[in-house]
Amino acid sequence: MQFHQHQAAFRRHAQTSSRRDFLQRLGAGMGSIGLASVLQPLRSLAASPDVPLLPRGPHFAPRAKRVIQLFMPGGPSQVDTFDYKPLLAKHAGERPEVVNRKTLRNTKNGLMPSPFAFQQYGQSGKWVSDIFPHVGQCADDISFIHSMHTNIPEHAGAMMMMNVGALQPNRPSMGAWLVYGLGTENQNLPGFVAMSPRAQPRGTLANWGNAFLPGSHAGSYVNIAEMKPDALMRDLNNSRLPAPEQRRQVDLLAQLNQQHLAALERDQDLEASISALEMAFRMQASVPDVFDISQESQATRDLYGDSEFGKGCLLSRRLIEQGVRVVQLSLSIDGYDIAWDTGHDNIADGHAKLAKACDQGIAALIHDLKARGLFDDTLLVWGGEFGRAPTSEGAKGRDHDHFGYTTWLAGGGVKRGFTYGATDEFGCSAVENRVHVHDLHATILHLMGLDHERLTYRFSGRDYRLTDVAGHVVHDLLA
Repeated sequence: MQFHQHQAAFRRHAQTSSRRDFLQRLGAGMGSIGLASVLQPLRSLAASPDVPLLPRGPHFAPRAKRVIQLFMPGGPSQVDTFDYKPLLAKHAGERPEVVNRKTLRNTKNGLMPSPFAFQQYGQSGKWVSDIFPHVGQCADDISFIHSMHTNIPEHAGAMMMMNVGALQPNRPSMGAWLVYGLGTENQNLPGFVAMSPRAQPRGTLANWGNAFLPGSHAGSYVNIAEMKPDALMRDLNNSRLPAPEQRRQVDLLAQLNQQHLAALERDQDLEASISALEMAFRMQASVPDVFDISQESQATRDLYGDSEFGKGCLLSRRLIEQGVRVVQLSLSIDGYDIAWDTGHDNIADGHAKLAKACDQGIAALIHDLKARGLFDDTLLVWGGEFGRAPTSEGAKGRDHDHFGYTTWLAGGGVKRGFTYGATDEFGCSAVENRVHVHDLHATILHLMGLDHERLTYRFSGRDYRLTDVAGHVVHDLLA
């Protein structure tokens, strides 16, 4: 009820104050010095065909223009969140053949019912766990994929597969591929921003890194534990030199570096340094403004709630609204890098706490994007690196399950109120319309107007792509 009161207040504010707020933000965010320092490099960029982050045309008409990945590291349990399996209660403690056929790590344990109740939501009648009541209210806006599967039931490798399309951290991340393929709409902010409260997801830089792609396509990481603009991205401001003098120094260094680069003919590290130096200078004017959520109305802040992840969802909207191409927001809690892995010990307490930390913020993001006309061309991707077994681990927990789990998409050209694929009757293994991570990546690229087989980069004598030599677009998900 409280969340819906926040929604109502938010809608009233959006209808009565949006124009005034927009003008206030424009005036507050653009001082004369900052404006001069930003516009001059943009004029020079517009004349240069070699700037790596300039917007580029897609392979074909895109359905989405930007991506927000709501990453749930640690493996949320499908049968305790969005994949309702009532037969678990009927066959509690049993070990049916459909489970025996899979090599789950705790092979002797029987089925364990979900400790949570489920109820149906919306016109689609989608069954959603009671730990996600706000997301449940958005069920008619979501496409649920219940038939995901991946290669390995181990966190580090599975997280690499989900975020870079390989089991080893030596490939570019999905966000880096998207920025490489499309560039970004705002040259004063990174094309790809990765965020988490307190703990970075396991694998850290590899989850948003560029690997062999040019360094300018890597994600910029932000720890959102401190919601103060000067603490989120440190060391951007130069208190000793005014902006015009900094501009002259940056230009001089760029000229010297370009001369050195011309002599070397090609040096990826030096190219990355040149781009990073220019980006750092321009970010001085943009970062304090875009990361300052105090500029939002009280109704909007109330809509997202007080959790760190909820504030991260609000920041995600602000970033994509300012032209950032890709945002990855990872859930961490109590400084734990694979938060959902608490499911080993106690599904009831751990999953309830984690869902409470993210449920309101996710639903608010959907409502806010819709209210601002951004939902239809912003793709939301929710999910972890794998799921959890329907069998018990100890008395109250569940072990890993990579054979079948749930991911969902929303906005950005996908069907609404739709369910695709299925696990078996106990939620152990994907059995209908199976979707591998490579297929998910191919579909995401397709929605962004990119052919996953054509988006390649030649390195070390061969062409690489996000989906390696696999992947098929799941056309049934497309609206």
